[in-house]
Amino acid sequence: MAQCVQSVQEFIQDSFVPMVAVLCSEDAEKVTRKNNLNFAELVRPFCRLTSEGHIRDPNNMVQPVKNLRISVNNVVTRPTPGSGTLSPAQRRLLSEVVLSCQPPEGGVANVVTAGNYDLNFNDRSLKASAPWYSAWRETLLELSTSKLYTVTTPWFEAYRENFLQSMPASDHEFLNHYLACLLVVSSSEAVPVEQFLKLSQEQHRIQHSGEYTNPKWFIPNTLKYYVLLHDMSEGDEQRADAVYEDMKQRYGAQGCYLLKVNSRTFSAGADEQIPDPWSQYLHRNNMHTQVRNTAISTANTNASVDGVSNSLDGHPLQLDAASDSGSLDALDAMTSDPKRGTGGPVAGVVSHGACLTLSDHDRIRQFIQEFTFRGLLPHIEKNIRQLNDQLVSRKGLSRSLFSATKKWFGGGKVPEKSISELKSTSGLLYPPEAPELQIRKMADLCFLVQHYELAYSCYHTAKKDFLSDQAMLYAAGALEMAAVSAFLQTGAPRPYPAHYMDTAIQTYRDVCKNMVLAERCALLSAEILKSQGKYSDAATLLIKMTSEDSDLRSALLLEQAGHCFINMRNPMVRKFAFHMILAGHRFSKAGQKRHALRCYCQAMQVYKGKGWSLAEDHINFTIGRQSFTLRQPENAVSAFRHILTNDSQQTATQQGAFLREYLYVYKSVMEGSEAGLPQLPLPCINSSATRVYFGHERRLAEGEKQAATHVSLDQEYDQDLAAMWCHLEEQVVAAANRGVVPVNFQPTQCCLNSQTDNLRFPLAVVEEPIIVEVTFRNPLKVPLVLSDLSLLWKFTAKDFSKAQDVLTGEATGEAITNEKEVLAPTVRTGLMLPYQLIITLVISHVSSVCNCFGLFWSLCIIKDITLDLLVVRGRQDLEIRGPRLNHTKEDKTLVRHGPDRRLDPIITPAMPLMEVFFLQFPTALLCGEIRKAYVEFCNVSSVALCGLRVASTHPDFFTFGGQATTCLCNWIY
Repeated sequence: MAQCVQSVQEFIQDSFVPMVAVLCSEDAEKVTRKNNLNFAELVRPFCRLTSEGHIRDPNNMVQPVKNLRISVNNVVTRPTPGSGTLSPAQRRLLSEVVLSCQPPEGGVANVVTAGNYDLNFNDRSLKASAPWYSAWRETLLELSTSKLYTVTTPWFEAYRENFLQSMPASDHEFLNHYLACLLVVSSSEAVPVEQFLKLSQEQHRIQHSGEYTNPKWFIPNTLKYYVLLHDMSEGDEQRADAVYEDMKQRYGAQGCYLLKVNSRTFSAGADEQIPDPWSQYLHRNNMHTQVRNTAISTANTNASVDGVSNSLDGHPLQLDAASDSGSLDALDAMTSDPKRGTGGPVAGVVSHGACLTLSDHDRIRQFIQEFTFRGLLPHIEKNIRQLNDQLVSRKGLSRSLFSATKKWFGGGKVPEKSISELKSTSGLLYPPEAPELQIRKMADLCFLVQHYELAYSCYHTAKKDFLSDQAMLYAAGALEMAAVSAFLQTGAPRPYPAHYMDTAIQTYRDVCKNMVLAERCALLSAEILKSQGKYSDAATLLIKMTSEDSDLRSALLLEQAGHCFINMRNPMVRKFAFHMILAGHRFSKAGQKRHALRCYCQAMQVYKGKGWSLAEDHINFTIGRQSFTLRQPENAVSAFRHILTNDSQQTATQQGAFLREYLYVYKSVMEGSEAGLPQLPLPCINSSATRVYFGHERRLAEGEKQAATHVSLDQEYDQDLAAMWCHLEEQVVAAANRGVVPVNFQPTQCCLNSQTDNLRFPLAVVEEPIIVEVTFRNPLKVPLVLSDLSLLWKFTAKDFSKAQDVLTGEATGEAITNEKEVLAPTVRTGLMLPYQLIITLVISHVSSVCNCFGLFWSLCIIKDITLDLLVVRGRQDLEIRGPRLNHTKEDKTLVRHGPDRRLDPIITPAMPLMEVFFLQFPTALLCGEIRKAYVEFCNVSSVALCGLRVASTHPDFFTFGGQATTCLCNWIY
């Protein structure tokens, strides 16, 4: 589950905080600029109170204020866009925030057990979820035994935080209006009091002249807090103290403060390590500043920054139509550097706070404490009392008359109407002194100081008035905050009114056409629902907020909905995977390629191995494309390989598109790689059907001569016949060894296959050919063309200590040394059916081992009739698994396989090689008839043959003789 680092209460409290403006003199800015900071940036890390404050409500009851944070910002008078939609600059900010926040590399594994699945959610999930990662089961087992960590999605939290902070101020609510203004003057001014007066007049002009619509102020009597900034490294401290004493006489001790900073110079204490609490804020602030600077220059932003499209081109699970005819040529030009900057200064490059000591940090923190407890909170408390008094007095006069008038004319109670039936009066603006707005102001003030019970009462009252006037924008805002206030109440809280939020979201979206406020409602309500375990409701709410106006928002919400599904009491893992795919699709459209790849990889953990081949093909194809776009060609090749190795159920056209993408990526990988030939997935080799023939093919006939039968590749293996020949060979060997068969006797097997006994190393004679027959299968409906096929082999001399005696056969077909020769027939054909390829290998080393370990070829497909070929070169290893062992108890309980040595021959010295021919051999005989036939024994080897013996199953049927002129001294019968 995507959990926040904060609790939902802390998240909501930090989303709505008191706003404080800052106006600085030029000399004060110079003092703070020594630290590469302005005044608002200087105090921002210390704006969370470390102690508890208190206020008194209108009933004089003490209310605690805990863990309060205030927001301090410079005054910006430039106009901002309306609150209905985000500006292109704001969208660019949110896109950059999400892009810059990626899963940590090498972080601790986050494993969530959902049903029968162990889902991995850290940077290793890319490997563990991908089908080409062979040890994924072992990885998940290892991770599942470690300490479990809650899954977090920091990119969503960063988006949400920046989204809430970038929302422009609205007229229907006051939560982000300024409550106070800090007037900051340097003690080095000739007359600091005059500078305070100028700043005070400037603030009054900005707020009350009507010249500026921005910023917006909470109440007319904005709190002005006077800050005297003293530079300890240059200024006169006694003079600063004297000025401060004068300020206390003018503004009161509660309304001013002397802040001393810059206690050290750059050279002093250079070896002292001072923490930098500003880094985490400045990067975000720089992006916000960039947004404000470009908010009014939107003429060149015709297209949406986050990939907004008016309509989807197709269903997210449907492959792009362009992929049928194109390849990744277009993607090659696309770049997506995940480590690129976000447009602002890189945090940490410039030193911040170099002139500040730890004592200065404490002084700034104490200043914020004093301002809040002695200035801001009393000011809020006073205004709550004044608003309450005004509302009570007005309610007793005009409001009672208004209510009586409605009662006389039947308007005492607002009839229940649906949102669609209510008249849209979103353009209605109340005057500033309207009682409805005063109630809303009081509610917002109570909410900001955590008096949620009184805030709820005010919101609830304001909601009724707004609905009575059909002021739907105001009514939606009151409903939203009433629901949040009800949730945050302590003690005996009211049940969370989720229907308030649903009505507010529907009103914002459908009546007011304000997707920004609707999104804020959804973000708040979803967190509340998740905190109460209502994951199904939260997922439904998040999915409803997806739309075509923002791909980035839709992607983030779909991802969060997916996490909700796996946190339900009965985890809905397939729904999680489906929504992760939808999120990945929208991330891709928004230009967030790394997040899109992560979502697809997480979804693959659920889809793989379930027989949903079409879904797996789509996911792997997308993973391949995204990986290639992110310049991860190895991962792209691996993903495309998986599409081709399974028996695909795609159409021939789609298979051709997949294959073209794979070959294109594969070729790009090979162009920049110096490693050996990588594995090719096509065609499929049936390794177990590989047959190996030792010795050259016998001559069949010469004129009238008829060759004796011999084992050949054209014959089917007959086990009974093979046993008979083995028995005869044992008899011959026993006769040659005085009737005893040697212990190391190994029957001759000229042709090895899956049915022969391959536990021992076969013998091959030096300079005699070894013929390997390999069976191919093309699993696709697309013709393949193979060319330049060669057998890859490794030769090891008997003396294994000599490294130079290890030779490897290259795939070129040319001899590296004089000891080997590779003869490979060229094949150019469409492999649509099983096809046998015969390759001959000749080794001329003695007493050595030769391992035939693979094949090499060039693979290409025909792209069109013009024979524009896309050719790649690669290899496949011949991996033959031996027979299942079933001798011991361990063999029977475990799956064990013995060795298969058919591709590991031992090269022996030269031996005689005899061929036998018959002349006048009868084809038919009568019973008892004796015929004479001639037999010719021919030694075709350079080694002399002697000690010839003949064995027969029926020796009584044969007799040997010869003419007197024939020398038979070397023949023994």
